[in-house]
Amino acid sequence: MTKSKAKIEQQLQRKKNQELVETIIKAKKSEKWLQIAEVLSSPRRKRIEMNLNEINEKSKNGETVLVPGKVLSQGELDKKIKIAALNFSDKAKEKIIKSGASSLSILELIKENPKAEGVKVLR
Repeated sequence: MTKSKAKIEQQLQRKKNQELVETIIKAKKSEKWLQIAEVLSSPRRKRIEMNLNEINEKSKNGETVLVPGKVLSQGELDKKIKIAALNFSDKAKEKIIKSGASSLSILELIKENPKAEGVKVLR
């Protein structure tokens, strides 16, 4: 799935969530983050929801993983990883903190790592 920047911009006009809009604008500026802008600009029903147990299975200790959607609380996390996502459920945030991992928004990750080095995108 590759959308043009114009198509992303067109879909962006419909978005009301200010943090989402900022994230898409920031991601759209870099080729490395463009695929994330594509996913985030899509309709909400196409966004990814992922449970902690799925994240735990698909990641290794010390990795930075990105979920272009919402992180849900089912399962446990036993790895020290950095998880970036658009949203986190309250219970998922609690479990992430309890496990010693860290959570941040996609916008924070883009600002922290503009070249997307070492970021694993989970789908």
